[in-house]
Amino acid sequence: MRRASAVIAVVALMATGVSHAGEIVVSAAASLTNAFKDIAQAYEAQHAGSKVSLNFGASGALLQQMAKGAPVDVFASADQETMDQAVKQNLVQARDRQDFVRNSLVLIVPADGKPAIGKLGDLTQAEVKRIAIGNPASVPVGRYTRQALETARLWRAVEPKMIGTQNVRQSLDYVARGEVDAGFVYMTDAALMKDKVRVAFDVPLDTEIRYPIAKAANSANAAEASRFIAFVLSPPSQAILGKYGFRKP
Repeated sequence: MRRASAVIAVVALMATGVSHAGEIVVSAAASLTNAFKDIAQAYEAQHAGSKVSLNFGASGALLQQMAKGAPVDVFASADQETMDQAVKQNLVQARDRQDFVRNSLVLIVPADGKPAIGKLGDLTQAEVKRIAIGNPASVPVGRYTRQALETARLWRAVEPKMIGTQNVRQSLDYVARGEVDAGFVYMTDAALMKDKVRVAFDVPLDTEIRYPIAKAANSANAAEASRFIAFVLSPPSQAILGKYGFRKP
């Protein structure tokens, strides 16, 4: 219900192009959904009169929304590349971006899934037919996945088995429902469904997964946006993020 209200609020703001004092729209990567819902609730409880409308999705899709004029006050992406693009497009200022958490990439399988998969090379087995992978063009977890598979020289072998997803939560759902044999997600997402998915192994990467956050350059409530970001970086919010498996930057 809270997410539905947030989406309605974002649509309303896009239609009017205005926002009220103390109200901000936060566009955040899908993997932050649970943690940011808790953080927004804590922020509103601490700051009377403040309202945080949350908009979740793949970081690339959120960037496209901003580029098309969607009213956004705070942007939190799951990778540096998307935030780099936001800076290049003048949607955020480079001086405003800060890394606030770290994550890791894992391969998950259904809790009772077969065949056994213990390393990236096992994905080439004939028994492994469908693998959920976020679309690398717009989904950060998909780009991290492609990087790992290309480094291991397995991308071409695995690509035909790829079931593209719109965000990391969709990959998680596909594996949880047993619709695919395996999927690439963040460790924090895998932890949400321990009864339905199993982490097969941590996926090695050449780069660290760091999430940046920044105030939107055209924020209608810049002061409130800055205050929310400061709250995300504060010990109470970091504890909430830690509860969901995120690590400090």
